Amino acid sequence: MHRLREIMGKLRLTVNEEKTRICKIPEGEFDFLGYTFGRMYLARTGQARLGHRPSKKSIKRVVENVHELTARPGTWQDTTKLVGKLNRTLRGWANYFQVGTVNKAYRAVDNYTAVRLRRWLRIKHKVRRRKGGTYPLPHLYGPFGLVRLTALGHDVSWVKA
Repeated sequence: MHRLREIMGKLRLTVNEEKTRICKIPEGEFDFLGYTFGRMYLARTGQARLGHRPSKKSIKRVVENVHELTARPGTWQDTTKLVGKLNRTLRGWANYFQVGTVNKAYRAVDNYTAVRLRRWLRIKHKVRRRKGGTYPLPHLYGPFGLVRLTALGHDVSWVKA
């Protein structure tokens, strides 16, 4: 830590004492620029490796964003405009986090977005919940055009807004 402070002092930078800590890899994990770095396990083999994934804080932030966009007071707006805003938010987040282990994070964000959009549509159109579901997933991703993060491949460029 002393050597780090020396180097940072030469660069005229200060070390944030609250955030700075020594972390031993691979036992420990640390968050940096929205990613969590540390030991990850391959899903197929269970083999351990060093890797990175979106941090819980960044997932929470995009979920809060989706929550704000699909809030009850916003039911006055057109559905296509809301889905457009949601798509821009999801695409931007996914473009930043397309590197690393993203499947679980994408699945969590997709599930939350579908639940919130369904709820928003039910409130907007004053439809009660039914046993079979009011707005099935194919309807959300088909006619409404909601982006599905888990359906996207890593080699597909979909930066288009």
